[in-house]
Amino acid sequence: MSVLLEIHGAVARIVLDRPEALNALDLDSLRALRASLTEVRDRPEVRVAILTGAGERAFCVGADLKATRSSEASYAQGLFLANEQAADAGLYIRLMDLTDLELRKPLIAAINGHCLGGGLELALQCSLRLASASATFGLPEAAVGSVPAVSGLHRLLKAVPSAHAMQMALTGLRIDAHQALGIGLVSEMLVTAEALHARAFALAERIAAAAPLAVQALQALSMQTAHLSERDAQRLTELYWGVLRDTEDRREGRAAFAEKRTPHYLGH
Repeated sequence: MSVLLEIHGAVARIVLDRPEALNALDLDSLRALRASLTEVRDRPEVRVAILTGAGERAFCVGADLKATRSSEASYAQGLFLANEQAADAGLYIRLMDLTDLELRKPLIAAINGHCLGGGLELALQCSLRLASASATFGLPEAAVGSVPAVSGLHRLLKAVPSAHAMQMALTGLRIDAHQALGIGLVSEMLVTAEALHARAFALAERIAAAAPLAVQALQALSMQTAHLSERDAQRLTELYWGVLRDTEDRREGRAAFAEKRTPHYLGH
């Protein structure tokens, strides 16, 4: 299997398992990744997922250009096709954009090694990013006559200050984990791969212990308010607050706080 899915209680772990190819994504592994994310989305007992790469050399180095299928279809022919058909017609980048999956559960990127091109674009779609000290990051597309095709520049500009984002994109140069931490591309840097995975699980378990409807609401707000004015963002935030106000989980949270005990959330 090119992608492994493990379920550990309320935490899922998705592993890109092509270490011989630096966990590059061909069409089969892209489809397997999307299938795993869909299962995470649709299993109510799973509340958070960790995404990582097999081995210590790479998280993911993007699309496997040696293994993506060639197609005689023109871009115009592929443009109006549905995602799966478009991928077969050469537009494999459609499968790397995860927005159509509508995943409302947090995804933690545990970045162990190289995180380049489409691999960085994949990590930028995660809620949290942690890195081992050996991780490197880059968008090398301009150096080979292309652009980051999965909204890589757009997402990088939202994640870090524009000067850093543009320097990475225009030069194609890599940055190391210390630099990534310094500009806020990752929230934490761990010395070893073992420490990285332990920390990712610890954060995942902490998130999984929170009220799942509230976590999903936060996920939705993070995606839906970024382009809004403060007034419109407030209106949408109030709507989600109102939706959560009368849930059983909110009543349980308030009761647990008053009784000084750990809350038990059911997602109701």
